[in-house]
Amino acid sequence: MHCILELGGNRMIATALRKLAPQARRSDGGNVVSLRPPEAAPPAPEALPRLRTIFISDVHLGTRGCKGEALAAFLRRHACETLYLVGDIVDGWRLKRSWYWRPAHTEVIQEILRKAQNGTRVIFIPGNHDEALRPYAGLNLAGVDVRFEAVHRTADGRDFLVMHGDYFDGVVRYAKWLAHLGDWAYDIALWVSERVCDVRRWLGLPHWSLAAYLKRTVKNAVEYIGRFEDAVARETEQRGLDGAICGHIHHASIRRIGRILYCNDGDWVESCTALVETPDGAFEILSATGETLARERPARAMATM
Repeated sequence: MHCILELGGNRMIATALRKLAPQARRSDGGNVVSLRPPEAAPPAPEALPRLRTIFISDVHLGTRGCKGEALAAFLRRHACETLYLVGDIVDGWRLKRSWYWRPAHTEVIQEILRKAQNGTRVIFIPGNHDEALRPYAGLNLAGVDVRFEAVHRTADGRDFLVMHGDYFDGVVRYAKWLAHLGDWAYDIALWVSERVCDVRRWLGLPHWSLAAYLKRTVKNAVEYIGRFEDAVARETEQRGLDGAICGHIHHASIRRIGRILYCNDGDWVESCTALVETPDGAFEILSATGETLARERPARAMATM
């Protein structure tokens, strides 16, 4: 059964690669696959100042809830030295059930490949929804380094553990059928939320997310997020690192847990947020439009206060 599932995952990957890059070729390096990305687009006139690092996760390409247009626009506007793809970029669970792919989803892939082509270091850490790519950790695909996890050193010398975070989700690890059931229920909540938003837009009211509201107000959801963040902080502390950067729970956050700085970059299904590192080593959470939603002071600045 495991072999059948693995074969299915590999076929899904091959199908996606054929759709995204029909001119794929294998390099002389043997285990390095090179894809020919589109010609580099000229920088947008509204481009913002260059960032040191961008972290994005939980894009869920291949699903109706993915906000591909917003992410592609964000990537075009924000240049960076390093781009981390912190898991669940492609939703393999959904694509195995039925194929759904919008032009905006391809546009996101193309923007990532453009960055890699133009000198940005791109690091991809697969999550549980794109776990079929975890066996490729250690390889370079189309200029993208695939890793199981990574340690990122900031401009001010701090070391951060970068991982998707599903390892700390007991449902995903020990009751996968329940995780799939929860994924189905989450889809329903997103669908209802979209219909509510359609009505609110018609009435001239601002955007409102049912899924985000439930996360903030339902006791079990709040407790789950807290337990997840604490577990990530404990693991980071045991490794002797300064902080952690993850995704998985679709809840953007920058907060200190003991001496550990916990960062979550959010998602591109509901909140449409990214975690960024500025040239001086500070972390910020940006919205799709580039608005700063949360900010962390660099360690040196905090030490002088």
